[in-house]
Amino acid sequence: MASCSACGKKKTVGNNVSHANNKSKRRVLPNLQRTKIETAHGVKRAYVCTRCLRSGAVKKVV
Repeated sequence: MASCSACGKKKTVGNNVSHANNKSKRRVLPNLQRTKIETAHGVKRAYVCTRCLRSGAVKKVV
């Protein structure tokens, strides 16, 4: 699984908790998009989470 190239966000684990308080493991995946971004070394394709795209942490190339 890939991680965000801007903030480093990756999958985490947690629990599904039922009404009877039974717990089973679950994965929480970030919303990663493979986009062209502008870096100091030029344009490259990278996985970036939507939070970084929306906040302007990376410059998206159109």
